[in-house]
Amino acid sequence: MKVPRWLSNLFIPEYVREQMKNVYQRKSLKKGLRIAVLGGGTGLSVLLRGLKEYTSNITAIVSVADDGGSSGRLRGQLGILPPGDLRNCLVALADTEPAMESLFNYRFTTGEGLAGHSLGNLLIAAMTDLTGSFETAIHEVGEVLAIRGKVIPATNTLLVLGAELADGTIMMGQSAISRTEKPIKRVFLEPADCQPAPEALAAIREADAIVIGPGSLYTSVIPNLLIPGMVEAIKKARGVKIYVCNVMTQMGETKDYTAGDHLEALYNHSVPGLVDYMIVNTKKVPAAYVNKYALEGAKVVEIDREKLASQQIQLIQAPISKENDYVRHDSLKLASLIISVVFRGRDRNVFFYRDQKRAGSYFS
Repeated sequence: MKVPRWLSNLFIPEYVREQMKNVYQRKSLKKGLRIAVLGGGTGLSVLLRGLKEYTSNITAIVSVADDGGSSGRLRGQLGILPPGDLRNCLVALADTEPAMESLFNYRFTTGEGLAGHSLGNLLIAAMTDLTGSFETAIHEVGEVLAIRGKVIPATNTLLVLGAELADGTIMMGQSAISRTEKPIKRVFLEPADCQPAPEALAAIREADAIVIGPGSLYTSVIPNLLIPGMVEAIKKARGVKIYVCNVMTQMGETKDYTAGDHLEALYNHSVPGLVDYMIVNTKKVPAAYVNKYALEGAKVVEIDREKLASQQIQLIQAPISKENDYVRHDSLKLASLIISVVFRGRDRNVFFYRDQKRAGSYFS
């Protein structure tokens, strides 16, 4: 006989009910889809915040080309992989109190040698020194934050990102490349023979879905695909392959790029047909934000459907952006749509998107 809710509420303390709810949630998430996500920077952490509400079988494969700010200083002084993007992903997947998240993201503003460093970066550096292994340090910090999933570097090799600009100029370093105002022809890694992390290849091989992006196209997303063996692993994987296009362009890096230009650059650095689906945003960005971004030489990414049709991509169009200080993807809407895409890849009659009545219209 089912116990009435009012009766259970009377005899079971609230904190016990909350614990029971948490246990049930954790068990449910463990049965979720296996998703491997490749990227870096803010875009990847935004997506992870949404995905963790649907599954705890997430592997975030993070670019390690960052050489600026706190990450660059720690890399140069200690010889470790840049921890910043990895820290952001750890925090995004955390299942802890907000105070712990604020602590990991805290950035010192004063103090000789401390100013500019985030506490989370320093903790990762300290754990690396204690354990003797950067990978172990990331795992241990993940345990502290009780993350839903795993965060791993795309490669364990210290590398430098380079770019050949449209005028033939060669530029080295992610932070310098991200600030260029000249069009980028291609990007490359030094050393070119760096090896992918074995855990990354295993996650791609076993995934139900492999998601590339969102994030800075040339400095966060594409660097993962330049690691030897990574593209081949994605091609061979049985999972559904999805590319999430950015909502806004970036000055210099993707100035005036359309959705088709984003995909073309991705394919030029990998292989045509690498992904099955491409997700683009259709929500109208408010004029105030359009004007704000225009001052920085950026604008809304135009969906050039004819060019995309020629690239034989299955295009998914949905209103999935959100405005705060910046225009980003809406974490939950994007994650929900991705889950829907994965199920659709298995069975075209299945949709999981929250807006059930309109879900079918997003697939074209």
